[in-house]
Amino acid sequence: MFPALRAPRPAVLCAAGLLDAPVPALDRLARLAARLLEAPVALVSLADGRDQVVLGAAGPVARPDGPRRAPLRGSICERVTAAGAPLVVTDAWNAARTGTWNGTRAGARAGGERPVGDPALSGLGVGACAAFPLRGPGGEVLGALCAVDTEPREWDRNGLESAEDVAAMAETEIASRLATGEALLSARRLRGVLDRVHDAFVSIDATGAVTEWNPAATRLFGWSREEAVGRPVSELIVPPRLRPAYHRGLRRILETGGPTLAGRRTETAAVDRDGREFPVELAVQADLGHGEPVFHAFLHDIGARRAVREQLERDRTFLAALLDGIEAGVAACDADGRIALFNRAMREIHHVTEQPLDARDWAGTYHLFAPDGHTLLRPEEVPLARAFAGEQVEGSQVVVAVPGFPPRRFLANGRPIDTPDGRRLGAVVVMHDITGRHRAEVMRAVQQDAAEALADAATAEEAAAGVVAAIAGRMGWACGEYWHADPGGNGVTRLVSWTAPGRDLSAFTGDERVTFGAGVGLPGLVQATGRDVWIRDLPSDPLGFVRREAAARAGLHTAAGLPVRGAQGLLGVLAFFAERVEEPGDDLGTLLDGVCAHLGRHLERRRAEELALALETSRRHIDQIVSQLSDFMWTYEITGGVFRRVHTSSDASGMFGAPLPEGTDLVALMFERIHPEDRAAAEAYMDELVAGRPAETEFRIVGLDGVTRWVWPRARPRREGGRLFVDGIATDVTEQHRLAEERERLLAREQAQVDRLRDLDRMKDELVAVVSHELRSPIGAIRGYVEMLLDDLDPAAGRRALIDVADRESGHLQRLTDDLLDLARFDAGRAVIDPRPVPLDRLVRTAVGDHRPEGERGRLTLTAEAAEPLTVHADPVRLRQVLDNLLSNAIRYTPEGGAVLVTAGREGDEAVVTVADTGIGIPAEQYPQLFTRFFRASTAREAGTKGTGLGLAITKAIVEAHGGVITAAPREGGGTVLTVRLPAAPPGQG
Repeated sequence: MFPALRAPRPAVLCAAGLLDAPVPALDRLARLAARLLEAPVALVSLADGRDQVVLGAAGPVARPDGPRRAPLRGSICERVTAAGAPLVVTDAWNAARTGTWNGTRAGARAGGERPVGDPALSGLGVGACAAFPLRGPGGEVLGALCAVDTEPREWDRNGLESAEDVAAMAETEIASRLATGEALLSARRLRGVLDRVHDAFVSIDATGAVTEWNPAATRLFGWSREEAVGRPVSELIVPPRLRPAYHRGLRRILETGGPTLAGRRTETAAVDRDGREFPVELAVQADLGHGEPVFHAFLHDIGARRAVREQLERDRTFLAALLDGIEAGVAACDADGRIALFNRAMREIHHVTEQPLDARDWAGTYHLFAPDGHTLLRPEEVPLARAFAGEQVEGSQVVVAVPGFPPRRFLANGRPIDTPDGRRLGAVVVMHDITGRHRAEVMRAVQQDAAEALADAATAEEAAAGVVAAIAGRMGWACGEYWHADPGGNGVTRLVSWTAPGRDLSAFTGDERVTFGAGVGLPGLVQATGRDVWIRDLPSDPLGFVRREAAARAGLHTAAGLPVRGAQGLLGVLAFFAERVEEPGDDLGTLLDGVCAHLGRHLERRRAEELALALETSRRHIDQIVSQLSDFMWTYEITGGVFRRVHTSSDASGMFGAPLPEGTDLVALMFERIHPEDRAAAEAYMDELVAGRPAETEFRIVGLDGVTRWVWPRARPRREGGRLFVDGIATDVTEQHRLAEERERLLAREQAQVDRLRDLDRMKDELVAVVSHELRSPIGAIRGYVEMLLDDLDPAAGRRALIDVADRESGHLQRLTDDLLDLARFDAGRAVIDPRPVPLDRLVRTAVGDHRPEGERGRLTLTAEAAEPLTVHADPVRLRQVLDNLLSNAIRYTPEGGAVLVTAGREGDEAVVTVADTGIGIPAEQYPQLFTRFFRASTAREAGTKGTGLGLAITKAIVEAHGGVITAAPREGGGTVLTVRLPAAPPGQG
């Protein structure tokens, strides 16, 4: 199968005369091709759907009656048009046998049967063929020129080239015929269109003569086509008054060579056959025909349309005047949602002209806000947009806040505009200005809310907070504050801060107490001037507002400060802040002044009530306290030396021993019952009070119960408005006097006992000193005789051990006696101290070295750590005695395997020596008694270690005689640490 072939339309072929009339030129070209190729048959055919149309032929198949049709399938024309290339076959029979010929295939040649044919050859067989495609103007293959021989043969090359030229000539002829057919077809189609259109169609040539006139032109102007064609168009349809302009325009077009109305529609006047002039709409198109301009015009009567338009224009003018005359703002949009109408009031509301804006831009362009005045409406919330969406808008409040102008509030009603069939033509909205009404309502609400806040407030601060919230909340302001004025005029302190819900102004205001000096900031300026301060726009404030930068960051513009006055002066300041520029206005100023005055009266009344309540509460508290006391309290006014009772305690029994009768003159009763010895003191006391000076005294009063009591009255005068008052209190101090007397007796008795103890102690010390002194000589003699016996006695004798015991015990008695004598000397202040520079570091190492053998016998480790050089101003003998006593104790009370560490060093201006052991230690509660003479710790007694309890007492006496101190403390891990602190000699001394 070959693909479908594209052929000229049948209508074009018919219009070109190729289907129903002979085409001699194509017959001649067919004969020329047959002659050039020496072929008996030649065909010129076009493909037309399923057929091939034979337009020219030569040889036996030629017919004088014109074109004929034959099936296209299986034809040479089909193969050429499908391939789009020449087809040259020298042996069609062989091609058929081998399957390379796509036409009719027969069996082997026999009996003169023709195995290959073509439907257009009327039974002639094809032995050989030479065919060439015929192309249209666009290059498409329309058909073929073919030469056929009934027998196989070779084709001459020159003949083939010449035949191809013949095919080109056939293409030219066919193209010319097809172009003519297309033109004729288009002309017929245009004629049909023009005959059916409702608009009049008129064509004229360069002279203005009519060349075409359609039936609609006949109906419009009354002239038939036959009457109109050839006549000047100006005589037919141009009104006489317009003919000069018509002729000038035609000449201008001819002179300039270019049309001026091409493609444009214009309205003009025309005249019909009867001379009736009427309006028409004219559309002119200019073309060139045969080198000269031709003009085609469509015209239609627009009289009815113009009448309707004029009526609509009159109606629109009337409606615009009507809408501009009403006070309400009216806006409408068209079917595309674009602004179509703004009346005068609406333009004044928004301070703009009409703008064909998309609905998404309405809120921002026209500054439409929600009723709170702060939230910009979303596109779908705009009343006109809601109406355009099909909603019936009723009573929707809108705030118009155009920058640079005061905000205004409107009540909007809107409706969609629909046709009866439901098509949306647009929407309309009407806005009524309710700014004044709303402002009046807000002011009434402010007054009512402020009155309610004052009525409900329990304290002055609550009243101020309620008024601030009422004013700022109702007015739609961002925040408000109340500043309390210092009575001395030294500044104002913020007590109250209110912020609109949903706003975060913590960087600008808050509940923390802030104080501004007089004249500082908005509240300070109000306090200093005593007048209202209204700052219209904070960013351009010339007054130097302190918090201007914080206000700018918070988006605040307007600030208002209002004084709150009382009868005695300024009580405080109200401060308010708004996010938009606000104008004060007389009505607003009057309202705020009235609220401030109301608040001032309330604050004064509340302050008086609070003071009275506090005074009454304090008085009750004082009475309750006084009723629990035995003291008698009183207040008197002194006038001319006369005491007049103002207030006294209800119970005077603490002073007079019994309740006083009602109306008793307290001063007279006091002088009547006072002890005679104390009258002078009482009179002096009263004279001081009359002189206006504080006074107190003590005297005795014989009470109504006959008991004499000591009374301690004291009073302090005060002056109020030139009047002298005295507040006093009288206390029964009888018990204190009794206790004082008893204390004196006890002290005297205790002093006598102390004196006796001191005498006994002195006698004891003297006895010890005497006994020690008297014992020392006999003990010395005994020891001398014992030593002589030991020197003369034979060591082998058996009595030597007894003599050693006597020597050892007499030595112990001698040391005990020496210790007692030392203590007696220190107590009596007769001990001799010979201070000199002593190298303490060497003294410590020497003492430790001398005691080391004793320690080794007890398997103890003795260690000395002394810094060099370390000098003290001390008695070296006594200081060595201190070290020996401390080392002896440490060795004596440290078990085997223990350690004793002696350190010496400087701490500031002191030389410090510590002796630390790992011994048996001392109970914590016994450390305070450690340096008491004859005291021995319980641990020492329990361990069975012998001792006199005098060593540490003597050591303490020696240390203190050197101006030092000795302390004892437990050692960490067990044992005891004794620390001696002595004044150190200056470095380099000694």
